[in-house]
This record gives sequence, structure tokens and C-alpha cells, in this order.
Amino acid sequence: MLSLIWLTLLLSAHLAECVPEKPKRSALNQLTRTLLRKYDCGVRPVHNWTTPTTVYIDLILQSILNVDGKTQSITTSIWQRQIWTDEFLVWDPEEFDGINEISLSSDAIWIPDVIVSEFVDEGKSLPIPYVYVNSSGSVKYYRPMQVVLACSLEMYAFPFDKQNCSLTFRSWLHSVKEIDLALWRSAEAIANDKREFMNDGEWELLSIPSSYWQIHQDDTDYAHIQFNVLIRRRPLLYVVGLLIPSIFLMLVDVISFYLPLSSGTRIAFKISILLGYTLFRVNLTDELPATAVNTPLIGVFFAVCMAMLMLSLIKSILVVKLLHHSEKEVRQMSVSACLLDKYGSAAHGFTESALTSIRTLDHINSSGDYEFEPSLEEDLLSLNEIQDAPSGLEWLLQELVSLHLALSQEDSESSVQAEWLALCSKLDCFLFRFYLLVLASYAGTLLMLWASWSFA
Repeated sequence: MLSLIWLTLLLSAHLAECVPEKPKRSALNQLTRTLLRKYDCGVRPVHNWTTPTTVYIDLILQSILNVDGKTQSITTSIWQRQIWTDEFLVWDPEEFDGINEISLSSDAIWIPDVIVSEFVDEGKSLPIPYVYVNSSGSVKYYRPMQVVLACSLEMYAFPFDKQNCSLTFRSWLHSVKEIDLALWRSAEAIANDKREFMNDGEWELLSIPSSYWQIHQDDTDYAHIQFNVLIRRRPLLYVVGLLIPSIFLMLVDVISFYLPLSSGTRIAFKISILLGYTLFRVNLTDELPATAVNTPLIGVFFAVCMAMLMLSLIKSILVVKLLHHSEKEVRQMSVSACLLDKYGSAAHGFTESALTSIRTLDHINSSGDYEFEPSLEEDLLSLNEIQDAPSGLEWLLQELVSLHLALSQEDSESSVQAEWLALCSKLDCFLFRFYLLVLASYAGTLLMLWASWSFA
């Protein structure tokens, strides 16, 4: 009988060892059911309703996705963290197999109505339906968000601009007596936190200063926490793609002033530069920021460069026109004088032809354009006394006088053309120096404005 009892005990012990241990998840299920059995997610989780719920806010900036000057908005990727204490979600870990932290559905518990005032659109944020809760009732709500924020963008100094965009966290409905806000980390730690920021893009993160303040409205105070995102654009891409080609075209236009005035290549060359610059501007229109608030300084730069190219072309046209206009007048005057001397009326004889030449000489001398030796006029006047000279001698004298007059007029024409060319060259040099002065003044002013905005 005793052996039977021992056998029964051994069999019971063996069966007890073969039974599997109760899984830990049963304790997790039991804990979850216990916490949410009588939980009301619509009630602020405090035992004393006069006790405010403090929500700690933390922000980590990951990247700047887009800056739209036309709509005055900025698209960012952030990591938002909210921590608060839920007095109804407290348990003893020893009663539930040492479970110290669990995850619960965010729809099953109370979530503070903390929003960002500058929200325009939440973009493509991934939904995170769970929160972490520890045994002391601390709730951690972490959310990666892609948000579109309204921001007053200053595009005047583009591409050397800095932007200051704010994210203001506040409760949508509750006053500071119900929900108060606080920073989870120190302001210095948040301002200098750049470890998660993607620093290889167009924008460089300078700092994220934060501040806490309250606004008084309708005899009630509302808590606010504001994060100012200070970013600076990297201008190298725009300097290489926009500014340097424009500067090269302006330098080529300046060098084109060394082309000779007498050749017709200067105007054609300047027209080619102007057309090339116009095509360059049209192709790069999308690269410039579109803003309705104020015109970027780079837009003024392109407009002034276009105006300078047009003024340079107009100046060259006027100088060349003045040069060719003077040559045309001298040439017409010389041809008319030669025709009068060579083909005078034969009915009036040699005397009339000589007198015509004398009148032509008198006309030219009185106009001040040409001066001939007085001996030529004396020889012509002495021919009036020759009435009975042979016809062959009369013809020979007429030809000699015409030849002498033509050669003298040709020398005078060349001299006057040289004087006009020298005058036009001096005028062109003066306008070129004035053009350089205006261009240098404009470039210096532009650089000073960009530098003041860049290092401000």
C-alpha cells in the first residue's frame, strides 16, 4: 500500500513537470484588459479635476523637403514626441510577471489635443496607432510627421537668404488650468540638436531655439511652446548656374567695345549677346523663386543686366550712325562739286566753267569744310582774260583745273573723315568709361546688399 502511494506521488510530480508553464502573454492580456476595462478615453486622466495635465513636448527636425515662396509655405519632416502622465494607467509590475511597459492603441486612451498652429497640410505622414505606457502611468506618444507649414519667407536676398519658420504647439481647446505644456529637454539641447538632420540638401540647419509663453484670451490663459527653425540656403548651385553665366556675358559685352567702329561686326556681336542672354533667362525662369510679396534681388540683377546690354547696343548704334552720317555728307558734297566742274554748260564756254569752279570753291571755303590755296583762284580768274585762246588749249586747261580740284577735294575728304573718326572714337571712349562706371557702381551695390543679408 505504501509503495502504491509513492508511485502515485511520483506519477503526479512527473505529470506536473510535463505541463507547460503559463505564457507571459497571458499576463500581458490580463494587464491590458485590467487597464482598459473601465477606462474612458474622453475624460482627462486625473483623479483630481483641478490638477492640470502637463504635456512635455520635444521636436527633432529631420529634413527640409520644399520651400515655396509663392504660397509662403515650407514642407518639413519632423519627429514629434509628447509625454504626459495618465493617472488611470498605473499598475504594479510584480502582479503581472514583471511587465514594466506596454503598448496600447492610441484610440483606446486619452490623447491631448495638442496641435501646431502653422499647419497647412499634414502631407504624407505615416500613421502611428500605438503609444508606450509604463507602470508609473507615463505615456509616450512618438510620431514622425511630414507637415506643410505657413511661413513668412524672405526671398529678397536669394540665393543668400536665411529663413525663420516657427512651429507653435498649443492645446486646441483646453486652458492652462487643464493642459499645461513644457519642454521635455532643455532649450539649449534642442537648439543644438542636429544629429538627425539631413545636412546634404539645399538647406543648412543653423539652430532651433524654443520658448514657452502664455496667451491671455477671454479671461483664460493658454499655454504655447514655439520652436523657431533657422535655416540657411547653400548658394553654390545658384551662383554657378545663374550668376556666373550672367557675369561672363557682361564681361564679353564689355570686351566688345574694343571692336573697331568702322567695322560692322560690333553691332552684330552685341545683338548676338543680347539674344543669348534673353534665351538664358527664359530657360532659367523656373530656377528663380516665385513670390508675390517682393522681388528677389537676383531678379533685379537680371533685369539691370538686360538693360545694360540694351543700352550698350543703343550706344554703339548711335555712334556708328553718327560716323556714317558724316561720311555720307562729305561724299555727296565732293561728288556734286566734281560734277559741276567737269560737266558745266558748254554754251557758256570755258569762262563760265571756270567761274563755276570758282563758285564751288567759294561755297566750299565759306562752308568751312575745305580750304584750298589762293593761287588756284587767281589762276582761274586770270583765265577770264583769255578770250581768243585756241580750243585745244581751252580744253586742256579745263581738264587740268578739274583734275586739280578733284585731287584737292579728295585730300580734304580724307582729312575730314579722319577728323570725324577721331571724334567718334573719343565719344565712344567716353561712353565706354561711363558704362564701366555705372556697371561697377551697380555691381558694388549689389554685392554689399547680398553681403549684408548673408552675414546678418
